[in-house]
Amino acid sequence: MHRLQAFREMRARVPQKAFNWLVSFNSSRCIHSLPFATVNVEEISGSQPAEVHNLVQGKWTGSSKWNTILDPLNGESFIKVAEIDETGIQLLENQTKLSKAISFRYLMLGDVSVKAAHMLSQPKVSDFFTRLIQRVSPKSYQQALGEVFVTRKFLENFCGDQVRFLARSFAVPGNHLGQQSHGFRWPYGPVTIITPFNFPLEIPLLQLMGALYMGNKPVLKVDSKVSIVMEQMLRLLHDCGLPVEDVDFINADGKTMNKLLLEANPRMTLFTGSSRVADKLAVDLKGRIKLEDAGFDWKILGPDVKEVDYIAWVCDQDAYACSGQKCSAQSMLFMHENWSKSSLLRQMNDLAARRKLEDLTVGPVLTVVTEYKDNQIPMVLDALERMHAHLTAAVVSNDQLFLQARLAEVIGKSVNGTTYAGLRARTTGAPQNHWFGPAGDPRGAGIGTPEAIKLVWSCHREIIYDFGPLPQKWETPAST
Repeated sequence: MHRLQAFREMRARVPQKAFNWLVSFNSSRCIHSLPFATVNVEEISGSQPAEVHNLVQGKWTGSSKWNTILDPLNGESFIKVAEIDETGIQLLENQTKLSKAISFRYLMLGDVSVKAAHMLSQPKVSDFFTRLIQRVSPKSYQQALGEVFVTRKFLENFCGDQVRFLARSFAVPGNHLGQQSHGFRWPYGPVTIITPFNFPLEIPLLQLMGALYMGNKPVLKVDSKVSIVMEQMLRLLHDCGLPVEDVDFINADGKTMNKLLLEANPRMTLFTGSSRVADKLAVDLKGRIKLEDAGFDWKILGPDVKEVDYIAWVCDQDAYACSGQKCSAQSMLFMHENWSKSSLLRQMNDLAARRKLEDLTVGPVLTVVTEYKDNQIPMVLDALERMHAHLTAAVVSNDQLFLQARLAEVIGKSVNGTTYAGLRARTTGAPQNHWFGPAGDPRGAGIGTPEAIKLVWSCHREIIYDFGPLPQKWETPAST
């Protein structure tokens, strides 16, 4: 009531023109000031470089070593990243060795998810992260916005009691009265998350929250070129109630990070990135790793030629959206010979040609000729299985005879972890509501779903309770 009265008194004293300006000014300040943000996206430039800090033991810190990030659009030095040195490695080593699982905080993390999802639903917050993504990983506004949207929907999926449901246990009756075995999803404790440049928000956030939901103590390392996005997201999470000690966020070059992993010896590491580095880490860490490495993703167009406009558009999106830098990007298209009589190739050419740097929709060009005939399906399958990165795949057809005769063969002889089938099949654009990850490799990691979170961020532990009572007239048996 006091505020309302003060507002009315001010309104009576201030002339209409000045009052309108004051309202406009305050609205502008609200739009451009976010309580968690330490950067203004529009101001990041060579003349006003942003800074990215490390978060260790609950404190944001700089470094004696700063890495300069170049603007991908004009080459200016526009971000300075504090990278950890030997001192930082020692701090993290000690923390990693001392840290234990931090479970039984399901309600708190559910509340954090509620608040963070609500924050991302606000247009000014969503726009902030969308434009920040664009600055460091150039992609169209719609592609960057899609990343923010999937992140928000993921958080909505794990609000309230949904976090505790991830840790659901089971019990099995024993052999006698008082005996019962219980199966639990058990956290690893100290873990590490390493993520790439192409999805600066979605990949690190989904994996980080999954690690926290299951009770782990994570160290997060994002590619320094884009780590500013996740630094700002962590500040948002702190603003939503996440304790600052729960996550260590570091910036480091590859050599330093490798040394940290070898010396700190985390119990599990999630790595998303190149196959070459993934294979090296698998050896260095003695198999204590989950991988979502590079994908070489294929698509097969069946013999039924229909909805050419739509198929051409999906092919263009799968291959060239986000400059073709999605791990699920369409890498190879096998086209049944029937499609060569349609306008598909011309339309794909036209759609690719309209992409331009001005709106950040430009992308690479496919140059390999892959047309096939009915009797060449075995050759196509052989080519597919020579690829070692089995992430996503698509079989585009609604032809029931083709699907019955060929789909089972294609699915049965391929192991891509996320495979789409049907006229609307694609290789990219995975939402938060189904599994996304490779298959055919015991190191394979998923992302986004309860199954993925439990697989990656927990292990099975069995505890057997055996309280007796002993059988009547029990006697010590003979030695065996």
